[in-house]
Amino acid sequence: MITETQITTAEELLRMPHNGFRYELVRGILKKMSPAGSKHGKVAMNMAAPLDHYVRKNALGIVYAAETGFRIGSNPDTVRAPDVAFVARERAEEVGDIEGFLPFAPDLAIEVVSPSESYNEVEEKVFEWLDAGCRMVVVVNSRKKRLSVYRSRADIKILTEEDSLSGEDVVPGWILPLKGIFD
Repeated sequence: MITETQITTAEELLRMPHNGFRYELVRGILKKMSPAGSKHGKVAMNMAAPLDHYVRKNALGIVYAAETGFRIGSNPDTVRAPDVAFVARERAEEVGDIEGFLPFAPDLAIEVVSPSESYNEVEEKVFEWLDAGCRMVVVVNSRKKRLSVYRSRADIKILTEEDSLSGEDVVPGWILPLKGIFD
C-alpha cells in the first residue's frame, strides 16, 4: 500500500486555524509541536528578556518570540520558529512590519531543548538555521545545564552556567551571565 504525503505551503500554514498546537513546516510536511512545559517557558524567557532589553536599549533590531515563523526554504516550503530570535535593525527595516512569516533566517536563533525533542531533531534544526544564513544558533539544554553556540557546522562552543554567553558580532556588546539561567 502506498500512502501519499500531502505537501503544505507556507501560505496554507499561515491560514491554518489554531487548534492548541504549534506547527513548523519542514520541506512541505507539517510537524506538530507539543506545547512547551513550564521549565521550558521559564528558561526561554530567561534568555529572551535580557536579550530584548539590551536590543531595545541599543536600537540594534527586533527580538521575536516563539510563535514567529521564519520561511527558510521554498519548493517545498520550510518554516521554522525558534524559541527566541533576533533580527538586526537593517534587515528588519528591509521587510518592515509584515503579517506573514519573515522571508529569511534570523541573525540569532535560540532553541531551548524540549523534553519531547531528540538530539537529532535539534541538530537538524541547527543545521537548517545555519544553512539558511543564521549567523549564530544557541541551543539551551536545561537538563544538562549547558548551552551549545553554533557559528557554523565546525565552529561550536559549549558553555556551562559558570560561563557567559556573548552576542559577539551578531548582537554586539551583549553579554549574558548564565548563572541562574536554568532556574
